[in-house]
Amino acid sequence: MFYVYLLRSVTRENWSYIGCCDDLKIRFIRHSKGDVPSTKAYRPHILVYYEAYKNKTDARKREIELKRSAVKKQELLKRVENSLKK
Repeated sequence: MFYVYLLRSVTRENWSYIGCCDDLKIRFIRHSKGDVPSTKAYRPHILVYYEAYKNKTDARKREIELKRSAVKKQELLKRVENSLKK
């Protein structure tokens, strides 16, 4: 399986990260340990949302769609707005 996921910083309320991976558990551990340069400064994180895909190409297309389209990202954030609250 391949996953598109949304992380939220616990310490910086308006910061979120969208990523894609084939092992969500391992990837989240790497984010938590600070092994991912783009998220290291925003630790600790919570996993707010993920989508599962059987195909890597579909997962990457969705990740790119969410990263490039402000409208799509806002739709996702609206869908999970209650999960984003502390």
